[in-house]
Amino acid sequence: MAIDTPITYPEQRFPLFGLPRLIPGLLLTGALTALAVWAGNIPWVAGLGLGALTLAILFGIIVGNTLYPLLQPTCHSGVQLAKQRLLRLGIILYGFRLTFQQIADVGATGILIDALTLSSTFLLACWLGKKVFGLDNQTTMLIGAGSSICGAAAVMATEPVLKADSSKVAVAVSTVVVFGTLAIFAYPWLYQLNAHFQWLPVTQETFGIYAGSTIHEVAQVVAAGHAIGPDAENAAVIAKMIRVMMLAPFLLLLSGYISRSANSECKTEKSAITIPWFAVLFIAVAGLNSFNLIPLALVQHIVTLDTWMLAMAMAALGLTTHISAVRQAGVKPILLATVLFVWLVFGGAAINQVVQNLL
Repeated sequence: MAIDTPITYPEQRFPLFGLPRLIPGLLLTGALTALAVWAGNIPWVAGLGLGALTLAILFGIIVGNTLYPLLQPTCHSGVQLAKQRLLRLGIILYGFRLTFQQIADVGATGILIDALTLSSTFLLACWLGKKVFGLDNQTTMLIGAGSSICGAAAVMATEPVLKADSSKVAVAVSTVVVFGTLAIFAYPWLYQLNAHFQWLPVTQETFGIYAGSTIHEVAQVVAAGHAIGPDAENAAVIAKMIRVMMLAPFLLLLSGYISRSANSECKTEKSAITIPWFAVLFIAVAGLNSFNLIPLALVQHIVTLDTWMLAMAMAALGLTTHISAVRQAGVKPILLATVLFVWLVFGGAAINQVVQNLL
């Protein structure tokens, strides 16, 4: 059997009495996650901004295109559970990383900068992907979500709303890895250049907001901000967390848009708006976390559990991604992600300057 031709299995509803069928796949994704968490704690790997989520999908792709075709009949059900159910639960628990107080810390300036950067980047992605590069809507929106919100986590959260193929999700995540890693080195260099030539009146704090509003992944934001200084790192993380919090309303708006598009294409039958309830619960959990009702030690354990859930979902995605499908996507997705990265660097800087000067 060729590796590039996966076996198709019927979808399972994962009843409790089918638990033995799930164990092999969960053990496999759990082992890949353990490897990713371990590797992510190696100092030089962490310095590159490669967190557990990114490493999990990379390890998953390697195994998925070598050993997994032999294991697929046994592991399929558990891998699908990790890819679907654990993903949604992981997005919900992601709310424990955020509080509404973080928004107040940055203020209206940071919120407006994040909102403008997010919306402009995603709309630019949709226009370029369709009109310039001729990409399908799923690939375009996945790349746009990853670039405009929070990298791989946003791609994974958008996937169930779009019902996108695994190969398209993998392509979008790969663009996050490439350009987010590039940003880790480019942003401190840009800060030093600006400090030398005095192009713009920028402090560590304002540059941190700029970095948090334009760099893809949370881990990449932390790495870039840390290389600049503590004030930049703190401001970058807060700005990034606000941007992450915008994931839920983004998913609700996207779901409504997709439903309206379906209605316009099928005049005879109306389709209801599909509400991504995991996004609503994500906001609810962030709100609960804002009241500090749960002991900090317990929250830290929940965040650790959440990281494992999301990493297992990423590993499952990698296991079901075939290199041939990624190759077939061609260079156009990378070109789209390149243009979006350039926009985030220069267009994001313009948005930051305009908003900070007006408010």
